[in-house]
Amino acid sequence: SGARAPLTAGPLSRRCGLAGGRSYSGGGGGYPSVSLSCPLPGVPQAVFAASGGRERFETRVTVLENGLRVASQKKFGQFCTVGLLVNSGSRHEAKYLSGISHFLEKLAFSSTAQFGSKDEILFTLEKHGGICDCQASRDTIMYAVSADAKGLDTVVNLLADVALQPRLSDEEIEMTRTAIRFELEDLNMRPDPEPLLTEMIHAAAYRNNTVGLNRFCPVENTDKIDREVLHSYLRNYYTPDRMVLAGVGIEHEQLVECAKKYLLGAEPVWGSGQTKDVDRSVAQYTGGIVKVEKDMSDVSLGPTPIPELTHIMIGLESCSFLEEDFIPFAVLNMMMGGGGSFSAGGPGKGMFTRLYLNVLNRHHWMYNATSYHHSYEDTGLLCIHASADPKQVREMVEIITREFILMAGAVGEVELERAKTQLKSMLMMNLESRPVIFEDVGRQVLATNTRKLPHELCDLISQVKSTDIKRVVTKMLHKKPAVAALGDLTDLPTYEDIQAALSSKDGRLPRLYRLFR
Repeated sequence: SGARAPLTAGPLSRRCGLAGGRSYSGGGGGYPSVSLSCPLPGVPQAVFAASGGRERFETRVTVLENGLRVASQKKFGQFCTVGLLVNSGSRHEAKYLSGISHFLEKLAFSSTAQFGSKDEILFTLEKHGGICDCQASRDTIMYAVSADAKGLDTVVNLLADVALQPRLSDEEIEMTRTAIRFELEDLNMRPDPEPLLTEMIHAAAYRNNTVGLNRFCPVENTDKIDREVLHSYLRNYYTPDRMVLAGVGIEHEQLVECAKKYLLGAEPVWGSGQTKDVDRSVAQYTGGIVKVEKDMSDVSLGPTPIPELTHIMIGLESCSFLEEDFIPFAVLNMMMGGGGSFSAGGPGKGMFTRLYLNVLNRHHWMYNATSYHHSYEDTGLLCIHASADPKQVREMVEIITREFILMAGAVGEVELERAKTQLKSMLMMNLESRPVIFEDVGRQVLATNTRKLPHELCDLISQVKSTDIKRVVTKMLHKKPAVAALGDLTDLPTYEDIQAALSSKDGRLPRLYRLFR
């Protein structure tokens, strides 16, 4: 209650050393000796946090009258991350010029109706110690700001203005064209071909549809995309029912108030006419091969040049992140693991994963073997990327096809438990970061209108059995493969041979009979 308790010499006070006894410090001043395990007189009772109070950490979601969803997650700290996620990306560009999302990503946080320039926006954010970023993927575009939680009103006002009132001046569009041309040039010159291969494997797996459409703007489209083209796209896809305002580290009621103030009834600069061309196509997995013959001998020169390598990526259709099989596929991806042949580190770095033990440790000439899992709301793709000397391409492809076949074999109890533990620890460690929590909240609410909490996901991971892995792999191996190949492809096996290897019992390529080797 806060009222001062009388210092009586009762049992409690005796036990707590308050019965008139004095302890003397070396300085000569005497103080009553008080045991720290007893309540202090005159001090209000402490309230302790309990581990069972999970409901306080649940993600709260409110839907506004215009269909906009507002989602928030509490997190201790002075700063917050708030952003707007839009269900719009390169997969929706079938009826438009390819590359619009790439343009929108580069044009984000430029001049708007309220802010005259990008510098003005950055200056406004600096007052609240803020930074901003925009990222476009195949199915989502995300405008995010991290700033002091006291500046929430300014942040939401800024986000609404950036998303709904961009000026898209001729000068800004011209600068964006230059930036995109430079990025495309840089993409082809990088020593790391992973972004390029990811594009190619998607194009092979989903030929000319949805997630198979190009994420980067083709060079020939840079001059064709202008304000009119962008407005016609924005009119259809930047509607409130396709948006989520997500926040981490703020009070839900505050965020809802700001959303009502700046996003409810806000008139976008392109007008609020009826949407007519929204692409709701479901991804059609086709399988296939995309090859790019390229001289990789001079990719990385200098005192320690990277040797000439040929890169191969083989993928098979998995499942969407909305299906129950998503968790077994995530465990399988962790179990395969892999990485570069020079990656240092212990078990936590994946040194006991299959692609390390069976591939990189046994075949010294392999430079890389890594497993990737791409998942979307209606499909998914599990791939293995490998790189080696051009003369050993055939052998490398056979090693990868063999690993795909072995996935359907026996799964050791130890390796399964290790993969599950690794997946859980990766999930929990990533979710310690505020921007990662923000993205997780935003993406889950955008796709499902709710959010699975980390402890629920960990429970689902714990339940995965070796029979689940075998079941999902068997189903996956019945699909046609998707293949992406980059570099010197003289010795690359035909697509039919790769398909035959993945349909065989041991994953071996059909034998080649040559008179002269």
